[in-house]
Amino acid sequence: MTDKSAIKSGRFFSAKNLFLVIPVFRRHRLRLILGVIALLGVDSFQLLTPRFIKRAVDALEDGTASGAILIQCAGYILLLAVGIACCRFVWRYLIIGFSRLLERDLRDRLVAHLLTLDRRFFQRHTTGELMALSSNDLAAVQLATGMGMVAAVDALVMTLAALGCMAYINPTLTVIAVAPMPVLAITTRMLSARLHKRFNKVQEQFAAMTEFARSTISSIHLLKAYTQEQSQVEQYGRMGKVYVHHNLKVAIIQGLLFPFSSLIGNCSLLLVLFFGGRLTVLGTITIGDFVAFMSYLFMLTWPMMAIGWVTNLFQRGATSLARINRIFSEESELRDVVSEESFPLQSGGMEVKKLSFAYPGQTTPALDGVTVSFTQGVVGVIGKTGSGKTTLCHILTRLYPVADGVFFLGGRDVNTLPLATVRNAIAYVPQEATIFSETIQANIALGKIDAGMEEIEKVARAASIHDEIISFADGYQSRVGEKGVKLSGGQKQRIALARALLLDRPIVIIDDGLSAVDTETEHVILQQIAPYLKGKTCIVISHRIAPLVEAEQILVMDNGKMVAQGDHQSLLESNAFYATIYSHQTESLLGEG
Repeated sequence: MTDKSAIKSGRFFSAKNLFLVIPVFRRHRLRLILGVIALLGVDSFQLLTPRFIKRAVDALEDGTASGAILIQCAGYILLLAVGIACCRFVWRYLIIGFSRLLERDLRDRLVAHLLTLDRRFFQRHTTGELMALSSNDLAAVQLATGMGMVAAVDALVMTLAALGCMAYINPTLTVIAVAPMPVLAITTRMLSARLHKRFNKVQEQFAAMTEFARSTISSIHLLKAYTQEQSQVEQYGRMGKVYVHHNLKVAIIQGLLFPFSSLIGNCSLLLVLFFGGRLTVLGTITIGDFVAFMSYLFMLTWPMMAIGWVTNLFQRGATSLARINRIFSEESELRDVVSEESFPLQSGGMEVKKLSFAYPGQTTPALDGVTVSFTQGVVGVIGKTGSGKTTLCHILTRLYPVADGVFFLGGRDVNTLPLATVRNAIAYVPQEATIFSETIQANIALGKIDAGMEEIEKVARAASIHDEIISFADGYQSRVGEKGVKLSGGQKQRIALARALLLDRPIVIIDDGLSAVDTETEHVILQQIAPYLKGKTCIVISHRIAPLVEAEQILVMDNGKMVAQGDHQSLLESNAFYATIYSHQTESLLGEG
């Protein structure tokens, strides 16, 4: 059954969803058992209290009451109250604590699972949706497995125990008291299915709002530049209205469950007052029995009222659990290999043979029959926008799957190597530098957190960013803000380059990673990092030919195909496309000069 059909039918307590939390229940079963014992202790002590009240009332009725008897009954009731308080603390600590442990475990597993998924998954799911799952949905599961489970167990035990004690006093009166309850059960079942569907819409809208808020904040400078503040406010306001609308539809169900449960409880109370009062007047039961029966009925009223609350918590928790499980059911299309075999990649040789690739949902291939071998030295890749340069980088860094016999690393098919082995051989500088809201030092040392300051400063000098770093008030300890908001585009790219150099890996891929600096600075940086590239394979992708003229080999791409390769001079002589690009760029530079 699909998730959508499950929403319609209300079948969320499926084995598939429950298997997600059962291991956590097993791991903490001792904690849960002790918590349930404490909960049963509370219920037992509560059930004993009316017995002492009955004893005191009967003693007063038949004239045998004395100060000693009343004090004794009061003392027992006080002891029971102390026992209830202690047991209540224990079950809250154990069971509510368990729900927090389960929430932590699910969150850790969710994050760990997300890190295993490939790029295609993140193209289908927004950041806001994933943030909603790790916050709102996990909170709903926590409430269901915490207070929801406690209330359900408490309601069940209290119901059975109270009914047993009531039946012991008078079976007929007990049947009369529970007569309205089937109506409550039927109504609750009818409303619960509706609650599932409506709460699922609430969570989906919350995810959409979270993603909208995230994208707004991350793009705040652009929005201000285009004076779109009011437009964003209005759009967010409309989304908020939809969110409130869905919440109000959930509130309607909740508004029916709680009062209806209370109504059924009061109907039972009315029936007991009428028929129980007559039995007391006729002498069928004593006044003490009647008072005790009423006390048990009041205890039964709580479970009846709790049905609506528990149903609400369970429906919300089950809906959220189904949403979370939908993510756990996702699998990466990248095949990983588990191997204990050591595979050192010192040479850094890479080769692709007849590589073709199309993005999901697209018929036109981004790469079409590319065959190329990357050996030691600097290899330049050039081509117009959309020619497939970045796609080639994504394939080489194992962000997308490839067929067997297409991509080889160190002479081995990459599909026979663990993903970590392949990625640990490559230092990648992407087209858009990713900077974290941390210190500059932490950003450079991302892949080598134990790096010393001497190492960090050395690679920063090579990337021509050291002087600018020390000009900041706190130097390398300066915090750069969300996504490096305090840095320019060129500074971000050079920090990303320093990060890659620090890894000292046999393959370095720079995907237009210096596009934000001028041509002269780019040329200087490439000369400065040359000592780091000795004996390594360095692939430099650029829109500009000038920095690549000294490369051992230059690859020319067009429409996803490798149309030419050779050194700078040979390409000028043999390839009109390359010569035209070079001519245009040279004329542009001369014009600027």
